[in-house]
Amino acid sequence: MNVDNYLNAWAASYRESLTNDILPFWLKHGLDRQNGGVYTCVNRDGSLIDSTKSVWFQGRFGFITSYAYNHIEKNPEWLAASKSCIDFIEQHCTDTDGRMFFEVTADGRPLRKRRYVFSETFAAIAMSEYAIASGDELYARKALDLFGRIRHYLNTPGILEPKYLPTLQARGHSVTMILINTASRIREAIQAPELDAQIDESIDAIRRYFVHPEFEALLEMVGPEGEFIDTCNGRLINPGHCIETSWFLLEEARHRNWEKGLTELALQILDWSWKWGWDEQYGGIINFRDCRHLPVQDYSQDMKFWWPQTETIIASLYAYLATKDEKYLEMHKRVSDWTYAHFPDKEYGEWYGYLHRDGTVAQPAKGNIFKGPFHIPRMMMYGYGLCQDILSVEGR
Repeated sequence: MNVDNYLNAWAASYRESLTNDILPFWLKHGLDRQNGGVYTCVNRDGSLIDSTKSVWFQGRFGFITSYAYNHIEKNPEWLAASKSCIDFIEQHCTDTDGRMFFEVTADGRPLRKRRYVFSETFAAIAMSEYAIASGDELYARKALDLFGRIRHYLNTPGILEPKYLPTLQARGHSVTMILINTASRIREAIQAPELDAQIDESIDAIRRYFVHPEFEALLEMVGPEGEFIDTCNGRLINPGHCIETSWFLLEEARHRNWEKGLTELALQILDWSWKWGWDEQYGGIINFRDCRHLPVQDYSQDMKFWWPQTETIIASLYAYLATKDEKYLEMHKRVSDWTYAHFPDKEYGEWYGYLHRDGTVAQPAKGNIFKGPFHIPRMMMYGYGLCQDILSVEGR
């Protein structure tokens, strides 16, 4: 492989697709110019199929458009879109108890609230990234204040409804990993000791509780002290989540001048998760596996969703930047070739989100409450930056 040509080609592809396909699609079809914020429930051609708004995505698109402004080009339309999403969050998406809703109507009336804090985490990274883009430090302070509330909700018994009744005591991987990314993004805009403290706590929890060498896996749910729970949910491996965790850890390791132990942990998780996730028969990263090779309960267990592929693309580039080991470029090539052969819609633009195991389209909508303008544009922006960083570090 000619590494120079390979990385330059992908860098150009990422930037071109982001600026000429993905962001224009969502600015045209998703941005709500009447009420503010963004719609995500759109059909293959971008037409609206449900005006319900995902509060997750108000924060997610607010982050993406500010990050694009900061790292791709100073496009005022992107900055305005970010502000529109943040304004919508602040005006409509917070309940009287300070917690955020999960779904609201087009004009911001509440529909549903869930036990999770992901609406808050994505709102926080949108505010911090907008603070950098706009130069308005008020939004960095808002992000930090929101982060403090997130930690309070998580650490105060009785505020968040538990996932299980007291019969089963457990801890989950997803919130542990997302707090690493949330804290690190806010840290780019404002310094505060609680941000580094949270990252340290999450890394320790991943290493101590969720990493299970006996299965060569990172588990999604474990007992309070990391105990293996021998149930369908306790045996669950989510390769996409695990691979996302690996690049969050690699990003933090890079921040720490490639701290050896943290880099090794991230690479071990990536190597294990690739083995569990890569489908040797059809290609692509599969949704779910059982650590004891038993049948998986989830009905979408063998499907190929868009986001595990994008996380693997980012993680493999990060791993190559960390190691210069070409096995990670080969990993990048395999997942990229499969992803770009199956997900992009060449007729209407943007990407499909849900494929059957063999790569055929399961349903053609471009968005819903869970899929929208986040994982794909994030991958393209991170991919573009990592390709440039690798070329720069290696003196090419």
